[in-house]
Amino acid sequence: MPKIHEIHAPEPNVPKHHTRLTLDQWRKWTEWPMTGAAVVFLVVYSYQVLARPASTIVTETIMNIIWVMFATDYIVSLILSDNRQFWFFRHLFDLATVVLPMLRPLRLLRLFMVLKVLNRTSGLALRGRIAIYVVGAVTMMIYVGALAVYDVEQYAPTRQIDDFGDAVWWAFVTVTTVGYGDYAPTTWQGRLVAAALMLGGITLIGVVSAMVASWIMERVQVGDQKAFTKTFEAQMSRELDEDAQESATRDANLEAKIDALSAQLAQLIAERDTNAVHDSSTDTLTKRPDRT
Repeated sequence: MPKIHEIHAPEPNVPKHHTRLTLDQWRKWTEWPMTGAAVVFLVVYSYQVLARPASTIVTETIMNIIWVMFATDYIVSLILSDNRQFWFFRHLFDLATVVLPMLRPLRLLRLFMVLKVLNRTSGLALRGRIAIYVVGAVTMMIYVGALAVYDVEQYAPTRQIDDFGDAVWWAFVTVTTVGYGDYAPTTWQGRLVAAALMLGGITLIGVVSAMVASWIMERVQVGDQKAFTKTFEAQMSRELDEDAQESATRDANLEAKIDALSAQLAQLIAERDTNAVHDSSTDTLTKRPDRT
């Protein structure tokens, strides 16, 4: 008997869904590595600028490796963005820090990623996180600005900033928008760093002003709320007292009416008993036999 082979229906061609890497996922994966790279870049760059080693091969190699990481992160982010043209125009500064070698000190601004990560993972209230962010941003901006301007100004023939202490003082004065004018950058790279510090200082002043204004408005609202609560409680207490007095008056009137009705009822009962006794006596005299 011939074998009957089972005929299987062909499986439908089900398209396999491949999970596409998104920009948010890439940012999430590279957030801490790029933050660590920025910290290493700051340490190495600070050593190279302040210590002035005889050989900069090691430091330059490390910073070039980190530069490759920054460039890779920029290219991958551009590819993964949904609207590449929009993302490109929004990140022109990142492109400039990657492409132009003379803007290498401004790559230190990537360190603000540290503040963003700490600010997001902090369990403090919103105002506390803003305060930490502002303090950290001001400190980092002053140090990074002083380091960057000292790097580009230390070999300028017409320099006014001769040491790192002068650079820190200049950065502090510039960030706070005081501008004494005792020190000023003479190179165009230094003036570019100064412009970045000025814009950053103005932005931070706006954040601080908004935070203080928010705190004042909250205090005013709390005071108004307490005053309203106090007034409301006093009014409710007065109304409750008036209701209690009216209720006591109503109870007294009701008791008086009940007493009057009770007296009337007792009087009616007494009259009824008297009439009953009188009727009983009359009936007895009427029914008595005449014995004469």
